[in-house]
Amino acid sequence: MPVLQLTDTLFATLACPDGRVHVEYFDTLLKGLYLDLRANGRMAFRVRYRQQGRQRVHTLGDARVLTVAEAREQARAALRRVLAGGDAGAADSAPCPGPTLASFYLQQYLPYVKSYKRSWATDECIIRLHLLPALGQCPLGSIKPPDIARLVDAMKTRGYAAGTINRVLVLLRYGFTLARRWHTEGVLVNPALELRNLQDDNRIERYLSAGQTEALLRAVRGSPNPVLASIIAFLLFTGARKREALDARWQDIDWAQALWRIPRTKSGKVRHVPLSLGALQLLRSLQARADTPWLFANPKTGRPFVSIFCSWHTTRSAAGLPALRIHDLRHSFASFLVNAGRSLYEVQELLGHADIRTTSRYAHLSRERLREAVEAVPVPCF
Repeated sequence: MPVLQLTDTLFATLACPDGRVHVEYFDTLLKGLYLDLRANGRMAFRVRYRQQGRQRVHTLGDARVLTVAEAREQARAALRRVLAGGDAGAADSAPCPGPTLASFYLQQYLPYVKSYKRSWATDECIIRLHLLPALGQCPLGSIKPPDIARLVDAMKTRGYAAGTINRVLVLLRYGFTLARRWHTEGVLVNPALELRNLQDDNRIERYLSAGQTEALLRAVRGSPNPVLASIIAFLLFTGARKREALDARWQDIDWAQALWRIPRTKSGKVRHVPLSLGALQLLRSLQARADTPWLFANPKTGRPFVSIFCSWHTTRSAAGLPALRIHDLRHSFASFLVNAGRSLYEVQELLGHADIRTTSRYAHLSRERLREAVEAVPVPCF
């Protein structure tokens, strides 16, 4: 029983194995839907389900006539009728009014979020890769919680991380919230509210030791990327986010005040980062040979790097730290501060956290330092 994601272009590559009368290819996105391929070349979409304890099959139509999207929509309609206690093959009483999910998200949702949301490209990617293939042709008002649950189950089966699945659920909830706020025809409820986010502990934190920091700096100095060593050193000096550093401009460096102004932060607010003597020395060495507006311009383009992953991956492997992420340099900056006796409120300000609860993840480092402090108290004799 082969299981794969059915697509319209896939059928030309499929064949019935020798000696078999037919073979069934089950869809990964919609449980029960499959393509029945006969030895004589005929293909039909069918949906398999259980009703009153018995396994049943309903034929949807010729696969040369129906598209995969149409087959999924018909299969969902059939399964809804079965869940309601009816017959899978019964005709629907009336089509659901209003736009399809595809037209709503592409023509209404995306233009709206592009007007204010910096991460709209992430939404566009989720819509294109996950929502449209699974639910795109469904009328928005006809989507029920089981439809979304099947999408979640399919994504889990295909190995997607809990965080990715949760982002899909968040985007669906927000989309239906907007649809109701805008009085979109046919949308009366928000079906995504019925599903909870998956358990996801994504707070992976790694902290560089002094020895690991030295090994990393030695490795970056040998990188073929001539700018990588300066980028990594600057991140360790400031605790900045990668994109903040890659987009940094000389016009935002206040030499007199020893401050770096970040005009666009994750929270959307302007942030000022104090620059240490080490950071200032690094910047002065770069400024002496700078001929672009950016601190760390790509020598090939004269513009900020789109990505430094390849050179970073080679370097971290050479340093014996293959699992180290660039964001872990930010965690290391925070750990250096806490272990130096700085308060969590100072760490919050330097990292630019809007909420102290985000900074509280480093509280255990403070407790460890305090534990070391109490060990310095001489033990009296009894």
